[in-house]
Amino acid sequence: MIPRVEYRAFNDSAAAVKFAASQKGRSRYMGGGTDLMVQLRSGKAKAEYLIDVSAANGLSGIKDEGDSVTIGAVTTIEEVRRSSVIARDLVALKEASDLFAAWQVRNLATLGGNLCNASPAADSAPPLLAYGAQLSVMRGDDEVTIPLEKFFLGPGKTVLQDGDLVTRVSIPKPRGGCAFVKLGKRQASILAVVSVAALVRLSGEKVGQVRVFLGSVAPTPVRATHVEAYLYGRIASEENMRAAAKLVSRDIEPIGDVRASAAYRDRMAVVLTEKALRAAVKRAGGE
Repeated sequence: MIPRVEYRAFNDSAAAVKFAASQKGRSRYMGGGTDLMVQLRSGKAKAEYLIDVSAANGLSGIKDEGDSVTIGAVTTIEEVRRSSVIARDLVALKEASDLFAAWQVRNLATLGGNLCNASPAADSAPPLLAYGAQLSVMRGDDEVTIPLEKFFLGPGKTVLQDGDLVTRVSIPKPRGGCAFVKLGKRQASILAVVSVAALVRLSGEKVGQVRVFLGSVAPTPVRATHVEAYLYGRIASEENMRAAAKLVSRDIEPIGDVRASAAYRDRMAVVLTEKALRAAVKRAGGE
């Protein structure tokens, strides 16, 4: 049973932030509530006030900004999945949203909520990190920008301060190819055992840029710096991608749980990293 809480809905984002700040840690923002409701029932989350911002101004929609794409924080995963802009310019995010839970959840779950929940298995995190996404956050009367790579501190923990409200995600359009792959006990409707997003830009036959991020293999989504360092500047060959993928074990800290053992996660991280790199290289124009 959900403990007794007071529900407040706001159409004005600034008013919602002001109210949240006045509660000094006693409130929680709610978009779709797909994670929050479960956490309140289990006691993992506590709140005296639920601040519904699902209809608040300026927090929804997908906009093509030319060199980037902005997505409102309360835009649902299903809206992301169905967007022609996302399918055209951010294919890895499209792939992640395709594999995100079931359609009932996708129609409620929001992109901002998926990030702010700070699950190591969040499907949207690896592709957004690979793209170099940034978050716009209302903090009192100010707006601050937080690189997503600096956002996660641990399971359920972020750099957000009391009353902060994520308003939108800004994603630079990639100049190379990007791909997302996920392993679960089923194709979808399941938390990832391992997920990987890779972005590769080619300079002739060589790798001119590479970014690789994984989910479900550490307390936060993690960057595979050893993989990137090995592959950067080398020819984008099958041999080099295979050798680079083997180095991912140096970057991750997998644990064993009901979904998989640590050893299995470690092995599958290598397999999926190579698969993501191959797909990204192909989309970047490589053979």
